[in-house]
Amino acid sequence: MQSKLMASMEEGNDSAPPYRTSQFKPMPLRVLQIFLMFLIVGLGFSIICMYAMKFFAVDRQYIPVAPATIHACFHETRTDTKSKRLENMDTWIRPPSNLAHPLNDTELFWRATLAPRIKAYPFNRVPKIAFMFLAKGPLPLAPLWEKFFKGHEGRYSIYVHSHPAYHPDFPSSSVFYRRQIPSQVAQWGEMSMCDAERRLLANALFDISNEWFVLLSEACIPLRNFNVVYRYLSKSKQSFMGSYDDPGPYGRGRYNEKMVPEVTLAQWRKGSQWFEVNRLLAVRIVEDTIYYPKFRDFCKPACYVDEHYFPTMLTINVPHLLANRTLTWTDWSRGGAHPATFGKPDINEEFFKKLFEGEPCLYNNKQIGVCYVFARKFAPSALDPLLELSSKVLGF
Repeated sequence: MQSKLMASMEEGNDSAPPYRTSQFKPMPLRVLQIFLMFLIVGLGFSIICMYAMKFFAVDRQYIPVAPATIHACFHETRTDTKSKRLENMDTWIRPPSNLAHPLNDTELFWRATLAPRIKAYPFNRVPKIAFMFLAKGPLPLAPLWEKFFKGHEGRYSIYVHSHPAYHPDFPSSSVFYRRQIPSQVAQWGEMSMCDAERRLLANALFDISNEWFVLLSEACIPLRNFNVVYRYLSKSKQSFMGSYDDPGPYGRGRYNEKMVPEVTLAQWRKGSQWFEVNRLLAVRIVEDTIYYPKFRDFCKPACYVDEHYFPTMLTINVPHLLANRTLTWTDWSRGGAHPATFGKPDINEEFFKKLFEGEPCLYNNKQIGVCYVFARKFAPSALDPLLELSSKVLGF
């Protein structure tokens, strides 16, 4: 009986379904260790972050809110892009507020000839006249010029080259206030005179709005009002520089054969020192390194270089751009090395009537009666009668 029972139990064991140990394998010890390590590290990092946030906590009122900051950036981008662009452009085109600078002539001329090559300007440009005064010292006729410039701000610039030892005392209300450029001694008839003129041009070229450049002296006066002068220059197709072939001793007689091959006798020209040129020719004068050495070395008194250098050089390069006459009237009828000087007794209506009755001249290939818009030489004593007659005779 017992044996049967035992047999039955063994048979029952055999008939029972087998136990599938493969589905419930225990996790390998190595994997478990790695898992626990990451768990501990993560927990520790979380605890450290919590304490760090408490330690470095800052009052919310001093923390900029992200949405507001982002909103401000996008708002500025939408509404202020154009103004920012114009502001950046303005810093590039704005002329120097102070004409004083430490540049020597080599640095100055190099900087002044960095001219844009595209003619169209990407901003509203009002062309200006650069009035360049080459003076020994004071400007005794300044009150007349003040009257001439009044009401025309934004259409002119002023530059003064005087003896470096002279210190002007113009009031802050004057158009000549702080308009002196860094200067050097200029000797009459020598290359230093042309250096001074190039220095004036170079400083004036820094203002991208200067389009016409007029060389004047302390003894010059305007013969017309500002609007007439501005229209005369702006409408002209040529620049005004005297340039002619003088076969006599004061023309070709001053030529030096050592100037060949850059300058031949047939190319030698003479003209008035007082000129008006446009921006293109101003750059040409300042950038010249070909003809300058020849005139510096071989045109010395009694060859007066200021009467020959610019007329000859520009006639060789751009003769079609010159009107071959000056805009500054002078009286050479008294003879001598210098033109006549007019003082207080000379200034009356009859004087200007004769002056304005000059011969007609060419302007844009047409004959007109207005040949001059400036005149010289006038003594300091001429100031009072000039001021009295300016509104009636000169138009300002």
